[in-house]
Amino acid sequence: MAGHALVAVKFEVFGRVQKVFFRKYTQAEAQRLGLHGWCENTARGTVQGELEGPTEAVRQMKTWLRTTGSPNSQIERAEFGEEVPLAAYTHEEFGIRRHH
Repeated sequence: MAGHALVAVKFEVFGRVQKVFFRKYTQAEAQRLGLHGWCENTARGTVQGELEGPTEAVRQMKTWLRTTGSPNSQIERAEFGEEVPLAAYTHEEFGIRRHH
């Protein structure tokens, strides 16, 4: 059935998205939608990551990353890679990665 196939997509969000709990809210929204993957801050001031899940849920998350984010964030734009078909999840959950 369409919409239930698993896809993976990489993302990067630009704007004021660091030090505004963006990763925490992204994780909570991804978990609410049942998505797997990860997100992290980058050295260039963006948040990037990967989403894995049913096509429809991934598309809802993409809209959230483009338009909503965390309450104090200011999203300039979100960029997404191609939706790549997945046979199975490669991440057990949606996690936050931290750079050391």
